[in-house]
Amino acid sequence: MSDGRHPFANQRIAVMGLGRAGLPAARALQRLGATVRAWDDTPQALVDAREAGLPTGPLDDLAGFDALLLSPGIPHTLPAPHKVAQAARQAAVPILCDVEFLFRAVRATGSSARFVGITGTNGKSTTTALLGHMLHVAGVPHAVGGNLGPAALDLPMLGSDGVYVLEMSSYMLERIATVRFDAATMLNLSADHLDRHGDMAGYAHAKRRIFDRQDSSCVGVIGQDDALTAATEVSPARLVRISAEQPQAGGVWAEGTQLRDDAVVLADLARAPALPGSHNAQNAAAAAALALALGVSRENIAAGIASFAGLPHRQERVGVRHGVVFVNDSKATNADSAARALACYERIQWIAGGIGKAGGISGLAGNFPRIAQAWLIGRDAEIFAATLALHGVAHRVVGTLEAAVAEAAAAARAGETVLLSPAAASFDQFANFEARGDRFRALVANLANGKAA
Repeated sequence: MSDGRHPFANQRIAVMGLGRAGLPAARALQRLGATVRAWDDTPQALVDAREAGLPTGPLDDLAGFDALLLSPGIPHTLPAPHKVAQAARQAAVPILCDVEFLFRAVRATGSSARFVGITGTNGKSTTTALLGHMLHVAGVPHAVGGNLGPAALDLPMLGSDGVYVLEMSSYMLERIATVRFDAATMLNLSADHLDRHGDMAGYAHAKRRIFDRQDSSCVGVIGQDDALTAATEVSPARLVRISAEQPQAGGVWAEGTQLRDDAVVLADLARAPALPGSHNAQNAAAAAALALALGVSRENIAAGIASFAGLPHRQERVGVRHGVVFVNDSKATNADSAARALACYERIQWIAGGIGKAGGISGLAGNFPRIAQAWLIGRDAEIFAATLALHGVAHRVVGTLEAAVAEAAAAARAGETVLLSPAAASFDQFANFEARGDRFRALVANLANGKAA
């Protein structure tokens, strides 16, 4: 029988995908009593799993298994299901993510720790980290992870006074079955991951699953600054509206740099250097609304906003040289996210490109007057160049990040910003957006040290 220490005893769980989330999840499931069989299509990942003491073997036949934990990056439906996902369907085995297993494990201990879910196309990570910081300031036991930071099953088991703050991607939300978020937010929605969800309606449906199973004791925090998100229903949960643009009765919103609710001004965002721009005003409003729902005082919310250090690769100021500021916004993997960064600076040497998303960068035209010159890299540099040419924006296709940093730094004048905000995925030239941002940071450091970029 299962118990609080071994909630998955007598369960056979298959784990497909042994990367950042999959390997620690497989180890945790084994520790929590499950009989695990792990697999990955990469030979080195299988070596790592065996060295970690995990049984490995093909997952072509899942008859007799209780669940499949499928890595978020592996499709189970569109654009084409992985063969292991097909095997799970044939055997009627549920396909789950690690947050589902965390929820079940915590509840098996008898803990009523609260779960907070944060989703949206942009701003998830900043909002997640900011809420975690507010809870730290308030002295509330908590753990932060999911799509950001530690994988869910690497988080500690919290008692009933604890709070899990979990960034939830659309890939993860498709694979939860019993998780109920005591408080959840949908920040915004714009086109992203349409290959995995078929179309915008499918993507929005996946995101809205964060509110599934909420009841009248729960809170749903909904961004009001785009029509698709604003139309989201959360009943029977209590609805709290947030905005960076306009007052929201009973909610949280920004008026200029003042973040407020119906009662008071909560914080002055002008004193929060890690939260520039209106998009971060929305992030701060969401974090504050969630914190209020969790019982955090307004004083601790204000202190948390003022002392928040920000996150790497999200408008991260990485250097200043000859009056030119260098900003790493490598996390901007789509045009909507890049628009938020472009709107924050007056005169920009823009480094962009990689694997573009549906729609390209034509939606950024309103910010093109801010661009002194664009330096284009990666697979879709020529596509980006064609759009910029139509709008008369100075640009050069330079191919690599190394060339872009060197040329942008040489061209920039005091008061300008060299902004890496690619509006594209990184996988053509880098392992992920973190590797791209790390390389940018290193190149800027080389400039400061008088070395070639």
